[in-house]
Amino acid sequence: MGKAVTGAGDAECELVCFPHAGGSAAYWQPLAVALAPAVDVVAVQYPGRLDRLREAPVEDLHLLADLITEALGPPERVPRVLLGHSMGASLAYEVAVRLARQPGGEPHLLVVSGRRGPAAARGRSRDQPVGDAELVERIRRLGGTDAPVFDDPDLLEMVLPALRGDYRALASYEATPGRPLSCPVVALAGDRDPEAPVEEARTWGEQTSGDFRTQVFEGGHFFLNDHAGDVVDLIRGLLPTRSGRPERTTGLWHRPPSARNL
Repeated sequence: MGKAVTGAGDAECELVCFPHAGGSAAYWQPLAVALAPAVDVVAVQYPGRLDRLREAPVEDLHLLADLITEALGPPERVPRVLLGHSMGASLAYEVAVRLARQPGGEPHLLVVSGRRGPAAARGRSRDQPVGDAELVERIRRLGGTDAPVFDDPDLLEMVLPALRGDYRALASYEATPGRPLSCPVVALAGDRDPEAPVEEARTWGEQTSGDFRTQVFEGGHFFLNDHAGDVVDLIRGLLPTRSGRPERTTGLWHRPPSARNL
């Protein structure tokens, strides 16, 4: 699939970010700005939204993970870290599994946010919203940054196909089983998140033979929005640098983030 890349030549790490269901690469813009220039933040743009609006959404997370993995290729010059929120966490995991099958391809770290681990999800019934009204209401209850879109009929008409496709993909998704990773995994969780209770987020540790930790924040499903500064500090502290120490930055760099249409 196509790529549009604006890389940071002096970056010490590549951070690949996966949006939530219905979300776009733009969700990760504040993180990209905060971490520049030490970190090259690459946001995945799924088909069916923004500059890929005319493309049909991919309604199979395994197929989408295959396409993203192919487009990413192996890390070229710096360590690679994957970060995903909600549906994006499942995609980040599946891409990490596929990269790990390639010599030297496994990411340095996987960060999953707002998503129960595969062991907790296994065997659960996955209810798919029966209509657009129910789908919109579910998204409103979760309180994401995209919620204002649903008050504009024209914008709503544009985003609904991607939302429908993402939820169909989630309804049929079964995670790759076993303990396929050896890289460290960090699970971020909101203490009042109905979609991924803390105890269920902790089951992500079963997917790796490497180190695992959980970081809990106050809030619901989109706790990332309420704790943006703390999340930036946490992510910065997790990322590898040439010095081996967290990279501290002051102010904001107004460099647009990298973007890849994957």
